[in-house]
Amino acid sequence: MKIKDITTYLESIAPLNYAEDFDNVGLLVGKYNTNVTGVLVTLDTLENVVDEAIEKNCNLIVSFHPIIFSGLKKLNGNNYVERVVLKAVKNDIAIYAMHTALDNSFTGVNAKICEVLGLQNKKILIPQKNTIKKLTTYVPNSAVEDVRNSLFASGAGNIGNYDNCSFNTEGYGTFKGNENSNPTIGEKGKLHTEKETLISVIFEKHQEKNILKSLFETHPYEEVAYEITLLENTHQEIGIGMIGELPEKMEEMAFLNFVKNKMQTKCIRHSKLRNKPIKKVAVLGGSGSFAIEKALQKKADIYITSDIKYHEFYKAEDKMIIADIGHYESEQFTKNLLVDILTKKFHNFAIILSDKHTNPIYYI
Repeated sequence: MKIKDITTYLESIAPLNYAEDFDNVGLLVGKYNTNVTGVLVTLDTLENVVDEAIEKNCNLIVSFHPIIFSGLKKLNGNNYVERVVLKAVKNDIAIYAMHTALDNSFTGVNAKICEVLGLQNKKILIPQKNTIKKLTTYVPNSAVEDVRNSLFASGAGNIGNYDNCSFNTEGYGTFKGNENSNPTIGEKGKLHTEKETLISVIFEKHQEKNILKSLFETHPYEEVAYEITLLENTHQEIGIGMIGELPEKMEEMAFLNFVKNKMQTKCIRHSKLRNKPIKKVAVLGGSGSFAIEKALQKKADIYITSDIKYHEFYKAEDKMIIADIGHYESEQFTKNLLVDILTKKFHNFAIILSDKHTNPIYYI
């Protein structure tokens, strides 16, 4: 099995197209055509994690956080990033990072937090913009069914809980080929009118390459007329953060202690309690101060995240509780999620959960 086989599957779960612009995701070190001896899954790729990969004969590290975040101008081993990259290259170990691509997946980081906390009816907290495109093409009536079914098979036409969605309008197309043309229908140099159907379908932007491939393979014309438009519609299952509900309401302190136990955190920094029961819970793994207003807008009783600054706690406005459980603590189960995802697909292959503790923060 090649590295490409592993990464292609991971990208079907968390397409890299949906990573945030500031991020650095994908294969950071290594080559896609390398044969895989084993996969080590970690939250962070540190030197001791590379040592663990060497020891356990894993030449691919699947990491949540990217070890290379900004540009590297030198590789002298003068800091922990350079040392990790040098050791990985020297020992032919590839490093693949998912980070915000997995954050924005409906089955990713925040879904795992919801699972750990037992939340139900989960929905995306902040849907990502510019994720949906529309294809419009014009097909001779004799080929409409083949082209439309091919587009559906490649992933087009999915809207929420519905698939095979399209809009179709019949009309007449005209064309005249020049001397270099080789028309499938009609004759070059002569104006031709053909009964055609306008087919319109939407698709997730990461599918564009496959959808166009299907269109060109099944459309009978030498020159295929088509348009692609970026839509402002939001996708129900692409975006960051989640909001869900507890099966039953809980008293505030009881819920905070529940979170402390389930999320295995030694302390929770939180805003003022409101003396109201907790039912609706918003979560966002990692640094989540940017989503406080959205959690308020969604009428969450509590917002669980990390890296909240002093003045940001005031933003709760006594309308909800802001709970900072720690950055590592909020994302720690992500590597378990990735092991589960990979093991279900590659069940006869070595997928190993790293046993290295990579939290850089300690408590007394």
